[in-house]
Parts: sequence; structure tokens; C-alpha cells
Amino acid sequence: MGTGIQLPDHNETIDLQQQVFRLQALLEASRQVHATIREEEVLESVLRIVVRELEMAGAAFPNTGLAYGEGVLPNAETEASPADVNGTAGAPAVLPSFPLKDRDGRLMTDLVIAPPDGRELTIYESDFLEGLALQAAVALENARNHKRNVEFARVQQDLDAARSIQRSLLPQHLPVIDGYSVGFKSATCYEVGGDYLDILELPDGSIIMAVADVAGKGMASAIMSTSFRSAFRAMVVNGVPLDELAARMNQHHWLEGEEARRRYVTAIFLRLFAEHGEIEVVNAGHNPGFVIHSDGSCCEFESSGTPLGLLPGMHYTIERCSFLPGSRLLFYTDGLTEAFRGDEEFGPERLMDHFSKCNSSKADGILDALWSAIQSFVEGGPQGDDMTALVLCRVPGNAPAPGNVPATETVA
Repeated sequence: MGTGIQLPDHNETIDLQQQVFRLQALLEASRQVHATIREEEVLESVLRIVVRELEMAGAAFPNTGLAYGEGVLPNAETEASPADVNGTAGAPAVLPSFPLKDRDGRLMTDLVIAPPDGRELTIYESDFLEGLALQAAVALENARNHKRNVEFARVQQDLDAARSIQRSLLPQHLPVIDGYSVGFKSATCYEVGGDYLDILELPDGSIIMAVADVAGKGMASAIMSTSFRSAFRAMVVNGVPLDELAARMNQHHWLEGEEARRRYVTAIFLRLFAEHGEIEVVNAGHNPGFVIHSDGSCCEFESSGTPLGLLPGMHYTIERCSFLPGSRLLFYTDGLTEAFRGDEEFGPERLMDHFSKCNSSKADGILDALWSAIQSFVEGGPQGDDMTALVLCRVPGNAPAPGNVPATETVA
């Protein structure tokens, strides 16, 4: 056996010099244990110290499957190997063990010792092993924390990439619509979210707009949102009416399977005939859409069917509304109305009040006012859900439409 760590015989009187020697031995053992940040290497280092340096017959960490030497595991080899802990002939019925606990006192693992010839540990060996277990616990917790930090950094890197990709899928430039102003804002609750917004120009000159909200938040909803986008764009280019578009999207989502059905989608679709000043709207289980005319009258678009993917074979209804100069439209996801200050909700009434009273005739000005109102209401509280809003305005009179500028976008 190795002799790197020599403890005094249990019959000897430990004088000051011997105590210093034991402390130096423990310090050297501690240095070896802390020399790595890999969990398995930390544990293997402890086992080698116990068997080679302290001259124990064997040692093991039962719940990890790591063992070293003899007398602890059946058929134990001289190197670490996975197995279950059992006593062997000549060994004590209950082998001495030393717990490795984290800073909060939670047990991480136990160090089990097989003394040579089945004898009991001396007080000095027990004292050394207790000190070694304390140092091993610190090293083991540090190794696990390092592993978690590395894994978190990798996940965060993936989330940052997913966030960039999702942002790139939002409209990057708004269409130039003579006599109209259009804009949107989108802020995710986490790195990525389940809100969806799109604006597409069709060959006949009409423009399709959509705001949708996948059930839930985070990565799963973001993946479903991307799938929704692909299906939506594929169907829109075929020029189908909005009611048929909603029915097809519903059936497509339903056929995606059980997991997709749990992530059903509320959506509201709009088709703008800019030259005629008319809009068509289909609401599939989404929050109501609103149009406020220049005379103060309001047109509300309630849901005409269930959310997409919730039930098969659903049919939806087109609603039509004139969109005269001075009119403004708001589509939004429920993250705007479900912003909280304590137990008080911002609510749809406040949202509509701010929307109708906003002095701006430009979409981006209205969106800024709505976001400011919500942020003022929550008083710095955390965002609890994804927030997306689309505003369409028809410029009063014959004023020229705003130029082709990058889409108004905010991502938290």
C-alpha cells in the first residue's frame, strides 16, 4: 500500500508535532480533491486517497456506483467500477460511512469505508476521514455547480439563437399603403414566445394581416408558432377566403397530433382592400378586434369559432366593415390586458380607453402610447405573458401615407 498519508498508531499519544503532521496530510488530501472540477474525478480522487494513502481495504460512493479496493463491493477491482454496496466476509456488519452534504445540509452522497482486516477505525482515522469528507463535499458541490453553469450557458446560447431567429420571422418592413399607417410591437415574456404576427401583400393588391397566440409560453409555444407561420403562409398564397383559411388552419393544426392540440392557437385575420376602404375579419377564438371610426363609433369583431386546433371540422364567419379616413384598428394578444399591478388587471376596458383617446393618427404613436400606459400601470412589475399588438390607421383627409420604414418592433 502507498504511504503518502501516515497517521499515528492509535496507541500513541499525539503530541503537537503529530497533530501538525495530520493537518498537513489533510491539507495535501484537500489539494488533491480540489484539483479538478469534474464530479467523477473528485470522487475517484477521494477513493484513491482513502485506499492508497490511508491504507484502507476499500472505499465506495454507493449511490454513484464508484468503488476502489476490496471489502466494500463484491468482486471489487483495484480501479473504480460500478456496483452495489454489500458487506463481505470479515468486514463489519455495518461499514463506517461519512456523509457529503452541500451548503444547505442536503445529502449528496456517502463515503463508505472498509477498514483492513475488518477492524474498527481508530479515532485518528475517523477524524481524518471526517475532514476529508468535508473537503470532498465542497469540491463535489463546486463540480456540480460548474457542470450546471456550463449546461446553463449552452442552453442560454441556444435560447439567444432561437430568439434571434424568431425576431427575424416578424415582418422586417411594413408595406407602403397609400393613405394608411400600419405598425406593430411584440415583447416576449421569456427569450422566445408563442405570439405570432404577420403581414402579407397578395397579387390582387389586398393585404392580409394576422395576430395569433399559441397557448402557453416559452420554447414549446415558440416552436408551435413557427409551425403555424409556415402553414399560414402556404395557405395565404393560394388566395383562399379568410373563413376558408381559418377552417383549413384549424384542421391542419388538429391533424398535427395530441401535443399540438394542447398548444391550440387563438388567431384573428384581416384582409384590407385599401383602395375601397374596406376590411374583412375572421376571429378564431381570439380577443375581440376593434375599429374606431372618426365619428367615435366602434366596430367590434368577436370570435366566430373555437381556437385553431382545439376541435376538428370547425367553420368560421367573415365580418366586413368600412374603413374610412380617420378610422383606426387594434388587434392584440391577451398579454396586454392581463398585465397586473398586484391583484389588479389592466383589462380590456383600460386598453380600449387608451386606444380610443390617443391623439396620434399614426400607428407607431398609438402603440407607444399603449405600451407606456401598460408600463405605467404595472409600476415596474414583471411581464407575465407575451405581448403583441397590431395597429392600422387610415390617415384623415387626403394626407399622404407614411413612407416605407422598418417595422416597429420591441422584443423584451
